[in-house]
Amino acid sequence: MSAAPETDVRDAPARAGRAPLSCFIITKNEADRIGRTLEAVKDWAAEVVVVDCGSTDGTCEIARGLGARVIHQDWLGFGAQKRFAEDQCRNSWVLNIDADEVVSPALAEEIAALLGRSPSAPAYALRILDIYPGSERPRAWADDYRQPRLYDRRVVHFSTSAVHDSLELAGARAPVLKGAVFHYSARSIDDHMRKSLERARYNADHSKRKASLALRLRLITEFPIAFVRYYFWRRHFTGGLMGFQIAMSAAYGRFARIAFMLENAKRRR
Repeated sequence: MSAAPETDVRDAPARAGRAPLSCFIITKNEADRIGRTLEAVKDWAAEVVVVDCGSTDGTCEIARGLGARVIHQDWLGFGAQKRFAEDQCRNSWVLNIDADEVVSPALAEEIAALLGRSPSAPAYALRILDIYPGSERPRAWADDYRQPRLYDRRVVHFSTSAVHDSLELAGARAPVLKGAVFHYSARSIDDHMRKSLERARYNADHSKRKASLALRLRLITEFPIAFVRYYFWRRHFTGGLMGFQIAMSAAYGRFARIAFMLENAKRRR
């Protein structure tokens, strides 16, 4: 049973010492790491909202115990699920983080200071740093990728795409904040490979149909091109053997997506 969206965007009164901000997270079976994620935001964000799509491992109980407002919503797709979650927030300014991400103290202070004055842009991008399995901090020379995640939901929104969870900025500029988000994406190499294949299958099933010839050509080129991008452009070569394995797994996921799309095309004939 799904919750009805809340459409009232009036800001909730911020508790003393807290930023006038709602932080929202979508979850499913994240009990082993949701605690660390919430601990990093619960003491400075005015509201924390967790939208869960059917956890069975105690994720919701942990989130409630740490003060989050937990709402159930059956899975709608990556963008649509986040769009639903932002609609549940009570503040105009919202921050989206994933269940495997941790806001650094420096970023928390930067966001609080930004919202303490009048922000000059409707959205801000965060620097996200991947953390390797078994590590607590980014590797030396780690590549960061930037995603708009802090925004005024009266102006911009998440798209309702089933595949892509990105903001619809409508040409708006999203300045990059200096503080980092630590992304503990994979629990192990096995977990990374499993996620790569799951995402490949999901994306293949929800992607627009493409010409068979184009897919056949990409089947040959996708893996080597993706590996070069991950290993060199994303600088996983700085991560030693673990970096090589991560780049291989990520590139294989890109190859698998094309293979699954070809398989789907054959089934439709």
